[in-house]
This record gives sequence, structure tokens and C-alpha cells, in this order.
Amino acid sequence: MAPSHAPRPAPAAALASLLLPCLLALLLRLAAVLNPDPDAAVPRVKAAVPLPLRFRHDGAFKILQVADMHFGNGAATRCRDVAPDGGGARCSDLNTTRFLRRVIEAERPDLIAFTGDNIFGGSATDAAESLLRAISPAMEYKVPWAAILGNHDQESTMTREELMTFMSLMDYSVSQVNPPGFLVHGFGNYHIGIHGPFGSEFVNTSLFNLYFLDSGDREVVNGVKTYGWIRESQLDWLRATSLELQKTMLAPALAFFHIPIPEVRGLWYSSFKGQYQEGVACSSVNSGVLGTLVSMGDVKAVFLGHDHLNDFCGNLNGIWFCYGGGFGYHAYGRPHWPRRARVIYTELKKGKKSWMEVESIQTWKLLDDEKLSKIDEQVLWRRSTTL
Repeated sequence: MAPSHAPRPAPAAALASLLLPCLLALLLRLAAVLNPDPDAAVPRVKAAVPLPLRFRHDGAFKILQVADMHFGNGAATRCRDVAPDGGGARCSDLNTTRFLRRVIEAERPDLIAFTGDNIFGGSATDAAESLLRAISPAMEYKVPWAAILGNHDQESTMTREELMTFMSLMDYSVSQVNPPGFLVHGFGNYHIGIHGPFGSEFVNTSLFNLYFLDSGDREVVNGVKTYGWIRESQLDWLRATSLELQKTMLAPALAFFHIPIPEVRGLWYSSFKGQYQEGVACSSVNSGVLGTLVSMGDVKAVFLGHDHLNDFCGNLNGIWFCYGGGFGYHAYGRPHWPRRARVIYTELKKGKKSWMEVESIQTWKLLDDEKLSKIDEQVLWRRSTTL
């Protein structure tokens, strides 16, 4: 008996069986486009700022330094070290947010520099959510901002690398994880150049340079716990970057990092401006940061965080070292000593036809009091015949 064979499908039926799944997938995708699920996650593009950053048409550039926000979980996170008349039990992270909005509205900065301990890892349930809340006023006002890490940011749910990557992708951020082409220690080492205003002959030239550095968190040296420090690979990058920039323009520069260097302790014996109210909590390792900055020649001032009760500026070998002062309400502070922010104001020299090079760098502080008091104004640098 001859074996039986199943009938072969007609060519048209075979083609239909192949096309039907594709057609069904196309219809499903079309349905999703025409009637999207409101609960579905939608990819979005980062809201970016026009780059490069540049001086305003009036020849000025203003930086707002925000040091040690120590943001936690918002309204659920209580304040520390505030007087009863300062809010008491009702005081929370929202006071930090309110203060940041006040100074943005009052000063209208061109850049905000968040100099570490932006969130307090031990209190932040979700690091990404905490960062979004902490930085939200900068994004709401569409102000460019740059951030570095302190010693507490990574104590929640994200590593230091993840934190810097996340911040670099947030709206209006000009933060970077690390410089391209260099293998450096840590995360958050980068340079930002501030170009001349439109209409000036320096429209394509950086007239003012900002260096951001990762000063680490905690380390153990010879069995003893200490704070982090800036490493040799970072200083190598800093020297190389400064040298390259100065080939084009002898422009002044500022540096921002969180943990002070050991030499800052000695400013107690100098004529500093501001309050020196607690010991300088630095690393036991002196890695030669001051010597590097002096040899570079372009850095005129360094801006620090970490020690919340210090807000002074003091001069070391021709370079000013300035604390931001404690900004955040969940950070330790002192009752009846208002939280504060630092402003850095840079002006260009007016030429016959257009703006020229940087003429002066000034600074002052704003207190979170009823009047948003402005205190301790000083000139950090003024151009002479040499840089």
C-alpha cells in the first residue's frame, strides 16, 4: 500500500501564513501610536543648554555655588540644627528647595555649581529621586548647572560613577563624568570654558576656565580612616589641560572640589574674610594640589564645601580658597546661623568696540534670612599687566 502524504498548502495560503504575523505586528504598533498607553514609559531627550557657555551681553558671568545640600526624601526629611523660630518640626528638605529658588530668582546666575554632598546618602531612599528633587529648581528655571561629588552622595543606591553619569544626563546639566582621552581617578573631573559674548572678537575663545575635580570620599591609610584626596592622575590631567588652554589665551580660571586640602588649616593664622568656626576636615594625605595650582598660574580661586560652619576666604600662595558655607537644611549647621550660598561674579574689560578679556572676579554670600542678606563682598582678583 502506497504511503499517504499530507496535502501541500497552496502558494497563496503559504504566503498568507508568512505575512499574517507581520501584518498583526504592524497593526499592533499602529494601534499603540494612535492610542498610546498613558501609563507607558516614554523616552525623552535631555533638555540641553546652548554650548559653549558664554559671557552675557553686558560683559558679566555669574556663578552660584551651592555647597552641601544634603538632600534626603523631601518633605519627609527633617532639618538639623535649626532654631524653633526657624521652622522647628515643620522644617524639611523643602526649606532647602525654597532657599535655592530664592537665590536663583534674586541673582539670576548664568551657572550653578553644586560642590558635593548634594544628597545625603544615609537619608535618601532612592538616590536618583533625591537628586531630581534636589536639583529641580535649577531645571525649572532652565539654568545651566555643573556638579561634583562629596563624601556622602554615594551612600544611597548609586555608585559614584552612576551618580555622575545620571547627573550628566539631567536637564540643563553641563556636568561630565570624566575628560575624554584621559584615564583619571574618580568621577567628575572636567573643564568648562566660558567664551566671549556674541559680537565680541572672543566669541570663539574661552576667556574664563572652570576646573571641576573629584576629591573622593573616605579612605584608609596605614590602617587609619581619613578623607579622600585628589590623585596624581587628576593633577596630570589638570596640568595638561591648563597648558593647552594657555596656548590660546592667558585666561584666569577657578577650581571647584569638595574636600579641602591640608594647607587650608593654616588659614586660621591669616587674615581670612568670613567665619572659621570648625576644624578643617581634610585628608591626612597631601598630594601636592596647592603646588600644582601655583605652578599652573591660571587658577585664581578654589571653591570648597564639606565643612558647613566655615564660609571664609583665605589666600594661600596667591590663590584664594573659599568655602561655600552650609546650604542645605538637612545638613548639620548651627541654630541662628543662617544657611548660605556663595556668588562668584566675573566681569570683562570694555574695549573701544567690544568686550575684551576678564577684568575682575568678585564674590559675596547670601543668607537665607528674611532679607536674603548679602555679606562679605570682596574682590578675589583684578587684572594687572600680567595674568
